Amino acid sequence: MKFDEEFLKRKAAELRLDIVEMITRAGSGHPGGSLSALDLLAVLYYCIMNIKPEKPVWKDRDRFVLSKGHAAPAIYSILSDMGFFSKKELPGLRRIGSILQGHPDMRKVPGIDISTGSLGQGLSVAVGMALAGKLDAKDYKVYALLGDGELQEGQVWEAAMAAAHYKLDNLAIAVDNNGLQIDGKIEEVMNPYPIEDKFLSFGWKIKSIDGHDFAEIFDAWEWAGSSKDGKPSAIIAKTVKGKGVYFMENVVEFHGKAPTPEEGKDALAKIKEALGKIKP
Repeated sequence: MKFDEEFLKRKAAELRLDIVEMITRAGSGHPGGSLSALDLLAVLYYCIMNIKPEKPVWKDRDRFVLSKGHAAPAIYSILSDMGFFSKKELPGLRRIGSILQGHPDMRKVPGIDISTGSLGQGLSVAVGMALAGKLDAKDYKVYALLGDGELQEGQVWEAAMAAAHYKLDNLAIAVDNNGLQIDGKIEEVMNPYPIEDKFLSFGWKIKSIDGHDFAEIFDAWEWAGSSKDGKPSAIIAKTVKGKGVYFMENVVEFHGKAPTPEEGKDALAKIKEALGKIKP
């Protein structure tokens, strides 16, 4: 679809309702990073990627790798909304027997292209997918979302080096740079900055954006997705941990802590209030 900011604002609010409701009901999960990454994912899925919900393994589809697999509630909310699977599955998050576990499983969830969870490995998988596309002369693009904390993993940079070496301009990633990881501020745990300079030095092209500005996000994904210059693309998106839930924003404890039932009820009420102010 074409860029429609009001549609994306409304859709993002609706998806945040799903995320908060899922994690509150489960009593466990990772709300902070799911909420910080949501706007990036919403624009990618609704406006950019060439996919068919009715054919989740269509061979010519664009591929996506959620390298920060703990943000699974964000991708589940989108895939269910787009019709990859029924929204009736959402209340089953993290429950025994459910297809929707704490990290995405490609064997169980339609629309998931690779099972993820171990941080630092997703970019390697995306590189493999992109290289396969080149070798098979396919036109599909490969997209990936990384957390800023996982940039501390050495495997990320080995994969980055390989992507540039093989001139994978069919590969585009975004880094969800919310500045916080499970142990605290990323620069205090193991400083990955300057992120932009590192990717540039590895032979990538980069664009830095506000990860909650829909126009900037759309332009960045379009820029990355149309690349034909032999360089992989990295979008460094400045985001807010827990975006959209006032008591979670920039609070490290909500990296991996579910809201209490009372907090969840409060969060849902506030999101619905904000949703009511968005043009239909």
